[in-house]
Amino acid sequence: MPVTATALPDVLAGPLLRRMEPGRLVLWLVASRALRLQLWLRPDDQASHLHALDDHCRQLPLGRHAVLHLIDLPLQQPLPQDVRIAYDLQIVEDGGTRGLADWAPHLLYPGAEHADFVLRSRLDHLLHGSCRKPHHHATDGLLCADRLLADQTQAGQRPALLLMSGDQVYVDDVAGPMLCAIHQLIARLGLFDETLEGAVVEDSQALYADPVGYYRRAELLPALKSNQTLRDKFFGGVEKPIFTSSNADNHLVTFAEMIAMYLLVWSPVPWTLIEEDQPPLDALRQQRYAAERACVDAFRRQLGQVARVFAHLPTLMIFDDHDVTDDWNLSARWEQTAYGHPFSKRIIGNALLAYLLCQGWGNNPDVFEQPLEAFAELLQQRQDNHLQAAAQDALIDQLLHFERWDYVLPTTPALLVLDTRTRRWRSEGHLSKPSGLMDWEALCDFQQALLDHPACIIVSPAPMFGVKLIEGIQKLFTYAGHPLLVDAENWMAHRGAASVMLNIFRHSRTPRDFVILSGDVHYSFVYRVSIRHKRASPTIWQITSSGIKNEFPPRLLDWFDRLNRWLYAPWSPLNWLTKRRRMRVTPLIPDRSRSGERLWNGAGLGQVFFDEQGRPGRILQLNADGSKPVAFVAEREERQPREIAARS
Repeated sequence: MPVTATALPDVLAGPLLRRMEPGRLVLWLVASRALRLQLWLRPDDQASHLHALDDHCRQLPLGRHAVLHLIDLPLQQPLPQDVRIAYDLQIVEDGGTRGLADWAPHLLYPGAEHADFVLRSRLDHLLHGSCRKPHHHATDGLLCADRLLADQTQAGQRPALLLMSGDQVYVDDVAGPMLCAIHQLIARLGLFDETLEGAVVEDSQALYADPVGYYRRAELLPALKSNQTLRDKFFGGVEKPIFTSSNADNHLVTFAEMIAMYLLVWSPVPWTLIEEDQPPLDALRQQRYAAERACVDAFRRQLGQVARVFAHLPTLMIFDDHDVTDDWNLSARWEQTAYGHPFSKRIIGNALLAYLLCQGWGNNPDVFEQPLEAFAELLQQRQDNHLQAAAQDALIDQLLHFERWDYVLPTTPALLVLDTRTRRWRSEGHLSKPSGLMDWEALCDFQQALLDHPACIIVSPAPMFGVKLIEGIQKLFTYAGHPLLVDAENWMAHRGAASVMLNIFRHSRTPRDFVILSGDVHYSFVYRVSIRHKRASPTIWQITSSGIKNEFPPRLLDWFDRLNRWLYAPWSPLNWLTKRRRMRVTPLIPDRSRSGERLWNGAGLGQVFFDEQGRPGRILQLNADGSKPVAFVAEREERQPREIAARS
């Protein structure tokens, strides 16, 4: 049963370990009140140290009973690397202190007295993935990380990082039971209200109470027949909302809804504060609600293990489209339409603000000082529990022009995380054509960051080298004028951006070995890429792992995989019609492939081990269902076990 109003837990979500370095520790936490905190640290075989956080914890209220705690602790004495460091985040009260074992025992592994982390001296081992949709029927892939951490006893076995490469939340694709939980949590915590300009409801409370608030939110959007409204027309006059997800019936709108979503997908605690009260629905929607409820209930039961991963493994993130909305900034026409209407602009801005607070800040706190100050001013100007509309819109304008979402880690090998959403190379002459994923200036910055590194790891939410057949289908739809229908947002969709990106790989001062980690596509694959007719060609590894809790339709993917192998075999002349015809692309084969499939379809996490030169020595896909991991191997390596089995 939910707790009473007088018994809110102190901590609602967290701690999440974010950017963790020997001289600096960054943690994220949301509490039901402003807390006084201290951090206890004890590296293996060393004395413990206690750090007061009063001057190193920014507290930002998100509602009457929700306070964001952004912890950024500089250390005068750097922590040792490659050893376990036990820690305890303690709540300081008049009567003493309470640690994790008291207020979050679910964050500790069996038999452990404290949580711990490891600061790795090299990126020799990491986990990565994207696309975690709560109401997908697949098991949560983050459980792979929990099993891995539970089994590992040596500090050297611990992954250096968990990299989440997009769609950590789906604000545009929300199940009915999840939206119901969001609204109950908003009321329970008193998350801030806001005015909604340009909508058919006046404010957030009217939105929550509106009878079309479940499965019919598209009806709340204006439907004027103009390219400057929230709906564009396609296919003989049929209207399609600018929020183009095919499952946007419950698209989140308000800042409070976005924040509640983050709390509910990262922590089991908020679920204890609510009890389901199904909204009134017709018979058809009741069936849909019941089917979604089974998936959401399974997701909720696994959240304790997910929160345990976040409390033990440093985690870095970057947005893709669903963190904000489907097809976010796909074309110049989309941008004109979405940002030209106050309601759609507010929805996008609210999602971006929630991303800043819950994801972006922890990647690189130094660059977000100005946006955080603007958010603090917005909080100061609120009236009771209501955000001031003009100040909220001003902050959103600032975020929409912010250009420092990407970041670089000074690790070995270097890690570059790309922003492929906000600095687009727009097709000015054909506004409806897909934009390049990065503009000229962003690509130049990317190249400068690569210079003179012997090896590097690049995080690109969308694969730089994708499946040619699927990219070809997207190109055909683009020619027909319907890029939104097939999410035509791959690196090769824009000639200028694709040409510059390929030239970067051919530059003499860029690394000898590139590893590109990607997600987005809801299937997993690995390509090894080199430049044709070049003796000193760099080696490029495209490693794609998707989704964490999502999958591609199996039969459709089987056909795509088979047709791609037939149409784009090494001898096929179709290869010379692609933009990457000067590149030699060799797929690695899943060792559990039945008949030569290149694409692996299953929820889970990617796991990559690197050698001393920064090259991938072993590439695995961990499966959320607990089955044996899949290793991606060269085709001849994959054939040998079969030949031996056949002879025996």
